[in-house]
Amino acid sequence: MLQALLRRYVAPYRRLVGAVMALQVISTLASLYLPTVNAAIIDDGIANGDAATIIRLGGVMLAVTALQVVCAVGAVYFGSRAGMGFGRDLRSAMFHHVTTFSEHETARFGAPSLLTRTTNDVQQIQVLVQMTFTVLVTAPIMCVGGIAMAVHQDAGLSWLLLISVPVLGAANYWIVTHLLPIFRRMQQLIDGINRVMRDQLAGIRVIRAFAREPFERERFAAANTALSETALEAGRWQALMLPVTTLTINLSSVALIWFGGMRIDAGQMQVGSLIAFLSYFMQILMAVMMATIFLAILPRASACAERITEVLSTRPAVVSPEHPRQVQTTGVLQLADVSFRYPGADRAVLQDVSFTASPGTTTAVVGGTGSGKSTLLSLVCRMYDVTGGAVLVDGTDVRDYDIETLWSHFGLVPQRGYLFSGTVADNLQLGAAPGQVATEEQMWEALRVACADQFVAKHPDGLDMRVAQGGINFSGGQRQRLAIARAVIRRPALYLFDDALSALDVTTDATVRARLRDVAADATVVIVAQRISTIVGADQIIVLDDGHVVGMGTHDDLIAGCRTYQEFAESQALGVGVGDHT
Repeated sequence: MLQALLRRYVAPYRRLVGAVMALQVISTLASLYLPTVNAAIIDDGIANGDAATIIRLGGVMLAVTALQVVCAVGAVYFGSRAGMGFGRDLRSAMFHHVTTFSEHETARFGAPSLLTRTTNDVQQIQVLVQMTFTVLVTAPIMCVGGIAMAVHQDAGLSWLLLISVPVLGAANYWIVTHLLPIFRRMQQLIDGINRVMRDQLAGIRVIRAFAREPFERERFAAANTALSETALEAGRWQALMLPVTTLTINLSSVALIWFGGMRIDAGQMQVGSLIAFLSYFMQILMAVMMATIFLAILPRASACAERITEVLSTRPAVVSPEHPRQVQTTGVLQLADVSFRYPGADRAVLQDVSFTASPGTTTAVVGGTGSGKSTLLSLVCRMYDVTGGAVLVDGTDVRDYDIETLWSHFGLVPQRGYLFSGTVADNLQLGAAPGQVATEEQMWEALRVACADQFVAKHPDGLDMRVAQGGINFSGGQRQRLAIARAVIRRPALYLFDDALSALDVTTDATVRARLRDVAADATVVIVAQRISTIVGADQIIVLDDGHVVGMGTHDDLIAGCRTYQEFAESQALGVGVGDHT
């Protein structure tokens, strides 16, 4: 999975990667040449008292060092550009793919997990990529080249390499094999702590209202402790790497000096060669240590790659057809024997629902909690696909439309009128038709229809009034009215209101509906509501009970012949036979 991600998203930076590799090769070769020059200075210059040789070889050493520095700086620069570009592209791919998810995929992963995968997980792989550009090129060359140069200096001490390098590699490999499952668990725990924090921040008012702060503190502490303990466990394994590596290097250095000194005493080796051999020996072990650090990062990056690939490989349940139908939409909505069952559920939420809503009419959907009202609107918008029957707009199944084209015909006001951070104008512009920009006049008219113009006009900033994330700086009624204005500004063919007037007082509710009748005179309006005064004047009322249509008609028809609707009216202190159509 990790290799597939790297192949796909590093490919656009092939030139930068090539430049990094070339610079790293030159820098590494230069560092390998320096000990040989140093040995020559000691054996040919210092030992013989030849100042000219010392100066000449010293100049060579300075030139090689300068070349090494320039190449190393260039490699870091180009490697950073490639690594940051890789992270940007991968985050962008994650974001755009997640935006295609239906409600089912979003619920499956959960918002906290998707956030972690798009940020923290991508960052871990980005760090690995940047390490790859340096370590994966430098370490093999330094190791192989160091061995060759060390053998060239003195083959008699080479047997020490056959012991030190395998010991160091095997010890670190054993540590890394224990890190992979720990890092995989750590990423899941990061999801968990994000989920807890998201719940607590979003529900802070509820927590305070019910004095649940101690319970929530304990809940966060549990998630935080689990993450910290797992991180400490990983840290303990990682902490073994440094002492193991240091111990191996130091013992090897002592052995090298010991046996090298014996060879010098025997006249089989010069001092400069021993110093050069020691330098190469250290370079070889440092290369192994660099590879070890790379291997320490690899398990966590591999776990993150699995999680990212899981998201990118998930095919949305709701997709546009390969050859979408092109239909001039007038707003005729028809449900033909529609049934729907949520994935994994043991029973259907809606069964055999059929009705037609025509332009210029208002269709209301009522029913008890859990009767399937909101689900019905989700099927119309194609947030989910029906499991039986069909939803048709102008006689064409919604599954045959391009999704973006289909959505452009709807003016949706969801049950929870979510507002985005920015300004009132920014939120209203979201409702404008695709490719168009709403004028200031259109925005004020939409606010007037939604009875939101007064509180916006009273604010000194007007349309530039700031909106906090989620609209938490507005009351529930103000959020709903702004959400209604956002839908109205598009002048769509179909208006869908999912209990969108529930936070309004009766007077404002009536005013908004009256103004909507004027602007939506030629559109199809579908309203889901709990308040009977909101839907009493609808041209058609659909009564749902446990996912079935148990009544259909006008208010008067249902009062006369539908027991479920009669109970619904009676529960709101409206007697049977009430004919108030205001």
